[in-house]
Amino acid sequence: MKYTIGTKEKPMVLKTPPQSSRFTMHVEEKDGKEVLVCMVGKTVLHYNIACLDDLHTMLKKDGGWMELGSADEQKPAKDGTVEAWGRSEKNPVKGWYGLKRDSGDDLECIYLHLWKSWGLQK
Repeated sequence: MKYTIGTKEKPMVLKTPPQSSRFTMHVEEKDGKEVLVCMVGKTVLHYNIACLDDLHTMLKKDGGWMELGSADEQKPAKDGTVEAWGRSEKNPVKGWYGLKRDSGDDLECIYLHLWKSWGLQK
């Protein structure tokens, strides 16, 4: 599925949940593959872009809804949440969607903000 996320030159600008800070997201090519790039201040996080389609597919099979969850990368994620699924060996990439594990894997935040901007959040 193609998504409207933005480019490096013209990224999608989003706000954190309390609406107090801005961050950007865009798609770029890295090592011959499209990646999802999230920039929070000077921190740059890269994600396997397949996370968007993979989660959409999983949610359709699972009834369309799942708690987002949120856990520090060094702590276990709550079972049955998007965060736990995004780290699970049972997901399509067999583990974390973040391209550098130490850079975080806050998929629940990515989905929340992208879906909200696309009008898909219920």
